[in-house]
Amino acid sequence: MKKLMFVSLMLMGLATYGQTTVQGKVVDENNEPIPGANVVLMGKAEGTTTDFDGNFTFNTDEEPPFQLQISSIGFSNFTANVTSNNQTLTITLSESNTMLDEIVISASRTPERIFESPVSVERFGLREIKNTTAESFYGGLQNLKGVDINTNSLTFQSVNTRGFATFANNRFLQLVDGMDNTAPGLNFVLGNLVGMSELDVQSVEILPGASSALYGAGAFNGILFMTSKNPFDFQGISAYFKAGFTDQEAAGSNFYKDFGVRAAHAFSDKLAVKANLSVLNGEDWHANSRVDLNNPGADRSNPAYDGLNVYGDEVSTVLDFDAAAGFPTGTVGSATISRTGYDEADLANYNAESVKADFALYYRPFADDLEVILNSRIGRGTTIYQGANRYAVAGFTMQQHKLEIKNDNFFVRGYIVSENSGDAYDTRFAAINVNRAWKSDTQWFTDYAGAYIPTYLGGIQGAGLTPEQASAQAHVAGRQAADQGRLIPGTAAFESTFNRVINDGDLTTGAKFIDKTKFRHVNGNYNIAHLIDDWADIQLGGSFREYELNSQGTIFTDIDGPITYNEYGAYLQVQKKFLDDRLKFTGSARYDKNEFFDGFLSPRVSFAYTLGEERNHNLRVSVQQGFRNPTTQDLFIGLNAGRAILVGSAPDNLDRDVRTFEVSESGQALTGQSTVQIVGRAAYENAYSTSSLQAGAPEAVNTPLVQPEEITAFEAGYRAQVGRFTIDLSGYYNSYTNFLANTTTAVPFYGEAGDGGLSLLALQNGDFQVYQTYTNSEADINSYGGTVGVDTKLGNFDLGVNYTFAELDIDEGRYPDLRTNFNTPKHKVKASFGNAELFKNFGFNVNYRWSDSYFWEASFADGDIPAFTVLDAQINYSVPSMKSIFKLGGSNILGDEYFTAVGTGFIGSIYYLSWTINP
Repeated sequence: MKKLMFVSLMLMGLATYGQTTVQGKVVDENNEPIPGANVVLMGKAEGTTTDFDGNFTFNTDEEPPFQLQISSIGFSNFTANVTSNNQTLTITLSESNTMLDEIVISASRTPERIFESPVSVERFGLREIKNTTAESFYGGLQNLKGVDINTNSLTFQSVNTRGFATFANNRFLQLVDGMDNTAPGLNFVLGNLVGMSELDVQSVEILPGASSALYGAGAFNGILFMTSKNPFDFQGISAYFKAGFTDQEAAGSNFYKDFGVRAAHAFSDKLAVKANLSVLNGEDWHANSRVDLNNPGADRSNPAYDGLNVYGDEVSTVLDFDAAAGFPTGTVGSATISRTGYDEADLANYNAESVKADFALYYRPFADDLEVILNSRIGRGTTIYQGANRYAVAGFTMQQHKLEIKNDNFFVRGYIVSENSGDAYDTRFAAINVNRAWKSDTQWFTDYAGAYIPTYLGGIQGAGLTPEQASAQAHVAGRQAADQGRLIPGTAAFESTFNRVINDGDLTTGAKFIDKTKFRHVNGNYNIAHLIDDWADIQLGGSFREYELNSQGTIFTDIDGPITYNEYGAYLQVQKKFLDDRLKFTGSARYDKNEFFDGFLSPRVSFAYTLGEERNHNLRVSVQQGFRNPTTQDLFIGLNAGRAILVGSAPDNLDRDVRTFEVSESGQALTGQSTVQIVGRAAYENAYSTSSLQAGAPEAVNTPLVQPEEITAFEAGYRAQVGRFTIDLSGYYNSYTNFLANTTTAVPFYGEAGDGGLSLLALQNGDFQVYQTYTNSEADINSYGGTVGVDTKLGNFDLGVNYTFAELDIDEGRYPDLRTNFNTPKHKVKASFGNAELFKNFGFNVNYRWSDSYFWEASFADGDIPAFTVLDAQINYSVPSMKSIFKLGGSNILGDEYFTAVGTGFIGSIYYLSWTINP
């Protein structure tokens, strides 16, 4: 901490006390204010933005004369000359046909035009928020080219780019005002469930693809940056009210409401504060598929039925009726029987809710660009999360607290992110343990067999039925007998047992999961360009993070107290223009070290060249290496997920997972023991592969411990303004090594795997346990794809079309068991059509999306996702005298329900009416 304070004071000392202030207003050709316009000092990483009324105040240490560049999406750039201190400017921007002049920061950590960005970048600003057809700005991101959103629930949408999409998407990073928005224990971002209020969003930038060279291990598949409004620049009280309804065949029509308020005030040119609150409530998408996972097309009459959104029926066994009755083999036979399950609707509360609040204090001690920011955010949400199982996440909270010191040349920030799982529980284990609390598995299957056997024999001997007819009749009798007195949803007995189970954190008897994990993070960046007369843009930075895992043994192996570990990194980037500023070179390198792994170097090199007499064509190429560390769960999980026990592969974790299992009577005769203790290490060092067991030829395996996954990414792109057409296309090729993967192994309760004797008897006697391990695949995995987007104006109308292609390249014949979870359609087409000013103060927008079919692969369930088409639309009307915008819109207005992942509820339609005041 002393070192951090010293560095901060040293950097503060570099700030000079000379100051130039420029004020002004930015308007369009109709003299209407342009909010959110960028005002940037030419050649420097300094700038500000206009407020709702188009006003701005810009402070700089630069002495006049100098130039400011003013830009906004949909308008041509304007260069203003500043010749004196306290100068006041009035800037009129004319409409433009291109969005490539908009300024972004994320691609190089310094302001630059999208046109000259060294990598692909997508931007979503105030203009796009106003015109989005989706019910929220976050949902509107799916209309950007190359961007996918997988919908888990009404309040949980997962953003991804360039393949390998899951809801637990730990390949994609989301930063909110520079803070990692990842839930520390879950290892992934919960969409905007605990993110940023729509009123406070100044811009969203998305970098598709790897960016480890600047942003570290989490920036593997892409990054989403949310930047909020500065209270010095955006003052006053803003609010929005949204009301409407969701419509889904399974859930019917239900009321939907969303409310937000923002208050910001600058008490002086040194002190400003802001606060935000937003509340969303609605009925979640119901998941009610009863498709039999093991026998598609079958129904509950199948004795081994395992429904997709029916839980508790995963518990099954092979009943040998002949052995139970002492009959000769073949008299009655045997069958696989599953317990009767409960529908998800009986186990989950579909009330979706998101409550977000934040407060920030901004202090400028010298009334210039040096700024101290204290920011606290807290979000609380209720949603459905689909991972290995479907989890009812009720009252989940996440907090972020940040202290940041920055000016136009540097920043140092430290923050903490913590989560509390609230009343979250596993719906599958809720069903399993409600069943077991009423009647044990042993007793239930005994009752089943006790009714099945006489009914079958009576059908054969007394009624003259065929074996098939007798068996069907006997299965009905067996289930009725076994289910006699079963707890029925809605009854007091069921509710009492259910509530007890979901508040029990032991998954052998309960379903609750507890997680109070947190991480602490410090990072900084310094641009020394001003020290070398802007000869080049040179940036140095670094970061440190400490994890503290705390699940009280319900997720991690932290039964004896929290687990801590850390990682750190440092980087250097050089950016320089040559050849009359037509050629831009960007080179960067980052070194990262995790406590458990060797250090890793991530270099990136890119070249961008601007062509044409009017400098309206730009070519770019880049190559970089990146990596991602195994997650907290990859390292320290210790969880019984039902079908397998999950054990992370951190060296310290292998001996922390200790479990006791009962030994069969046959095994007791061999070992003289009724129980055995198995440690997690056995899953890696004393086990058989489950695939070899299924093939009938047990093969012992030693599973290597997990290592970081690596990527080499190549990208090329072209941007141009040709007449009224804006063209942006890119292509990429990614090559992966040490691809993070899971394998399943079977640990024998006695003997050594591969001994050819005792361990094989353990397998034969059913004395083994299936484990899931965390390791790396030897497979060579590649992915490639590209996007092309064309935007133009037809008169006063905006028209845009884009296409995305994505493909996975792997030798599936050689690695049939490898699950990559690519989960991405090969082809996608998106289009938009609108007019922000169809007539005075009235605008509209329409978005069209088509997705190709694809295969979804995840731990919960696999299956095909059919192709789907979605149409969203909105009309809006501005009332300048009220500083208000009214919007009427709908998403999926065609009403064709679809889904983006197997197991989720079908996505229906949302219709809404909104009123935004002082946006």
